[in-house]
Amino acid sequence: MKKVTIYTDGACKGNPGPGGWGCILVYGEIEKELSGGEKQTTNNRMELSAAIAGLSALKAPCEVELWSDSKYLVDAVTKGWARSWKAKGWKKGDGKPALNPDLWEKLLALLDVHTVKLVWVRGHNGHAYNERCDRLAVAAAERCR
Repeated sequence: MKKVTIYTDGACKGNPGPGGWGCILVYGEIEKELSGGEKQTTNNRMELSAAIAGLSALKAPCEVELWSDSKYLVDAVTKGWARSWKAKGWKKGDGKPALNPDLWEKLLALLDVHTVKLVWVRGHNGHAYNERCDRLAVAAAERCR
């Protein structure tokens, strides 16, 4: 299996508001940048969209290390919350609806294709790839204004 590192970030101008996401795929010496956005969205939706876009860009099952500064994304996957929400019909433990089930469905399906290790990185803390992803996400959000 190919080993790929994916760095992701999301941004929102207002929450909700115009938003953007950015991701960088790294395979050996090859780097690929992707970005996109929506006119009316939330930061969490953009964080999920970045991860989905990065994983969707892979043409075959890969071993992936996915870096994100989103505790929402990292914790929901690593602590099993997202799969639990799905099993409960997209309800959280307190019975309230889980947010963004459409994106969680896509992400969970991709996690079943690839072997993914999620890594949390503190945002805006000088991590070169996280900072690049942030610039991609902010630029995409600006284009959606």
